[in-house]
Amino acid sequence: MVFIEKVKMTNLFNLLGILSVTGLLFFSCGKSHPVEDTPIGITGKKSLNVIQGGVNDLTVAIPMGGNSFVTNGLSGAEIFDNSNYGLRNWTSLSAVVSTYFKVTQSGTLHLGIKGYVTTGSSVVRLTVNGQSFDVAMTGGAPAKDYYAGSVEIATPGYVKVDLQAVSKTATYIGNMTDILIGGTAASSGLTYANIPTSYYFSRRGPSVHLVPSLPTGNSYEWMYNEVIVPAGQDPVGSYYMANGFGQGYFGFQVNSATQRKIIFSVWDPSKESDGKTTVVSNGTDVAVSGFGGEGTGGKSNWTFNWSTETTYKFLTRIRPDGLGNTLYSSWFYAPELGTWKYIATFKRPAISTYITGAYSFLENFNNTMGYLGRKAYYSNFWVRSTTGTWIESTSCRFSVDGAGDNNQRGDYKGGVENGRFFLQNGGFFNDLVAENSVFTRPAIGTAPNIDLNNLPIN
Repeated sequence: MVFIEKVKMTNLFNLLGILSVTGLLFFSCGKSHPVEDTPIGITGKKSLNVIQGGVNDLTVAIPMGGNSFVTNGLSGAEIFDNSNYGLRNWTSLSAVVSTYFKVTQSGTLHLGIKGYVTTGSSVVRLTVNGQSFDVAMTGGAPAKDYYAGSVEIATPGYVKVDLQAVSKTATYIGNMTDILIGGTAASSGLTYANIPTSYYFSRRGPSVHLVPSLPTGNSYEWMYNEVIVPAGQDPVGSYYMANGFGQGYFGFQVNSATQRKIIFSVWDPSKESDGKTTVVSNGTDVAVSGFGGEGTGGKSNWTFNWSTETTYKFLTRIRPDGLGNTLYSSWFYAPELGTWKYIATFKRPAISTYITGAYSFLENFNNTMGYLGRKAYYSNFWVRSTTGTWIESTSCRFSVDGAGDNNQRGDYKGGVENGRFFLQNGGFFNDLVAENSVFTRPAIGTAPNIDLNNLPIN
């Protein structure tokens, strides 16, 4: 996170620094500075080297609907990301709402909030990297601009602004629409979500992909991959997709704090007149159904409590059935089981194909968890041709979509670590990797040792 220079106020200046006259005066470096006549009340500690300002210094609005998360006390506040509403239903003094944006300039950063208190009054504390400003809010709608204070940005990068209520006189603390910023640090090159129709996906964060390089001129029937999720990189909402192809995907995800699943899905044909993808068979305890939302198709899922720091193996077979359809089958290997687990076989009509468009991806599907980071290693990708030859892919192209496409988020990367490809997103880190970068890892050279003729099919 961004480092912010500050000087702690001594007890002497605590006593003498704030003078009560016709307005608020701040004693700083031997000089007093009048605060502009704005709807603000500052009651917390201030840094001696803070540059005093007012609402006229707040030149950029960071919409909370696309850039904020309830990071503590989920039941005490809510972010509406399908509109410009922002922070609503804020009732709890323990709730913390964090807003993120990225700066490319060092220097002064002025800070404020835009919002209103429906009834009564509230004191809201704004904190940046340990430096806090208390803002007294009163009066009803419409929303007002409140100046909080300023900090110095020494190193450009992501800034996190936390809001927490100090006190309230009514049930609701207030409705907030924006974090307001200004100053030299906010003068250019900002990264934040500013497209209201995309706030939901902006809060989910960018999805990142690895597209393996494979020799052309072959037909590939089998696809094999290994995935390892590092400890602490498995927040709720994470989907680690191992075997992707032109018509579907196969991987595992974190559905909740107590549930994890293996997911294998195949899309329906693009033309409704061509029919629907149907399940041919499925493994024991594997649930099958259709899916909707972002497209439609057939889905299978198996509840399995997979672990971090463990190598899991994914095997997919794709081949025409000779009748104008294509069959898609997948198996999952867990060392805890010591055997291959059959997931399902789907039949998609109006297509006759082998493996096309092979890829892997990492995404977050929970819009409330986009402030948490996730990472996975994709360590051993192979395909097997229809002639029976296994081919290892040691080169991948990196791609980004979702919030990473249009400068809404900048926390995505991929690469090679310890001989393995990796993907990483979320968490608002600063060292992003350029889209379309190409990564190369050392060859393992040992093809998967799998008895393909005796895989379980139930």
